[in-house]
Amino acid sequence: MKQLIDTLKNIWKIEDLKARILYTLGIILIYRLGSFIVLPGIDPVMLSDLKRQTAQGVMGLLDMFSGGAFSNASIFALGVMPYISASIVMQLLGMAVPYYQRMQKEGESGRRKMNQHTRLLTVIILLLQAPAYLTNLHVQYQGAIYGGRMFDITGVILLAAGTIFIMWLGERITENGIGNGISMLIMVGIIARLPESFLQEFASRLDQKGGGLVVLLLEIIILFVVFAGTILLIQGTRKIPVQYAKRIIGNKQYGGVRQYIPLKVNAAGVMPIIFAQALMFIPITVAGFANSEKASGFVAAFANYTGFWYNFTFGLLILVFTYFYTAITVNPNQMAEDMKRNGGFIPGVKPGKKTAEFIDSVMSKITLPGAIFLAIVAILPAFAMKAGMTSGFAHFYGGTSLLIMVGVILDTLQQIESHLLMRHYDGLMKTGRIKGRSGI
Repeated sequence: MKQLIDTLKNIWKIEDLKARILYTLGIILIYRLGSFIVLPGIDPVMLSDLKRQTAQGVMGLLDMFSGGAFSNASIFALGVMPYISASIVMQLLGMAVPYYQRMQKEGESGRRKMNQHTRLLTVIILLLQAPAYLTNLHVQYQGAIYGGRMFDITGVILLAAGTIFIMWLGERITENGIGNGISMLIMVGIIARLPESFLQEFASRLDQKGGGLVVLLLEIIILFVVFAGTILLIQGTRKIPVQYAKRIIGNKQYGGVRQYIPLKVNAAGVMPIIFAQALMFIPITVAGFANSEKASGFVAAFANYTGFWYNFTFGLLILVFTYFYTAITVNPNQMAEDMKRNGGFIPGVKPGKKTAEFIDSVMSKITLPGAIFLAIVAILPAFAMKAGMTSGFAHFYGGTSLLIMVGVILDTLQQIESHLLMRHYDGLMKTGRIKGRSGI
């Protein structure tokens, strides 16, 4: 407790860090207030049907990522998922289209162009999702919405503007605040649902057939175990043991410690699960939110959050995106060149192409268990709901919500610790240093 108090005092002494934290809290406050601003033409008292529709299933996930704005019929109802979807498409184009490949190699100017194209694609996606969302409102309330055709026009404009404004808030946090802005806003929306979800689970366990407080206590213990395992998954590892793959830089020892290439078991972080989740929202968007409950066939299978085909496809997409994103973030050829340039080598492996092939082979092997564990964590909420937990509380047992929450918390704490260490204060932990998703 004393160390925590001293750490808080040290944070408050650093003017730049204090300003960044207060700035971030101010942006979060604006975001949360905006999630309660209802679209003009809708009576907020009549939103009970929409809240019931988003209480579970895929639409419940959409509501969670938007911090409840989806069920509030807010101007922020679509959240940042259209931007995430656009980012996925741009990443894929960067791998497949030569024009975007050249753009990625242009440095800062290329990055700005990619961002502009991502924003433009986000607007296009919004023009598809916003009418589907408004159609759902018309079906839910059947004439109780005021404004007629003008409501649809202004609604599309406001929903698009709301998402773009959220993107702008996220960029402001990234530049002037603490942590990654977009991820921070998603995390805030997820955490905002935790108190209500816990109370619902508490009430259900007090029911005659709920199992009582003993079952609730067991659920909390399991939640902490999953939470700890997720931290290990996101942090990965700084080095792989020699007996598994000898990746010693040179044949030197510094202070009696051999030097390793810092490869991570989970180099992709939480991005694969975010990408996969965004793609899983496509069927319900294409079919229209209004038809999600009465859908059949393909759409019904992918609108059932606890169904086999939904979770099988979700897990498979995570495996694919883990390898895809690892291939983007880890470049074996570049690592082999850097080793050769600095006089390093892998014992028994020729420098250059052979070294790159060896590193690529090792990455393929160590990425598989990380990808499988990531997929298992992603589908855990479905098993939790099958075990009798309420839908809202089950989301915190894994899936995108837990991985984003843990990842953002680690990244933010790592940045705060960096500010403390840079000014010669103690870090947040007595031993070791916090590692975020970005590794070392």
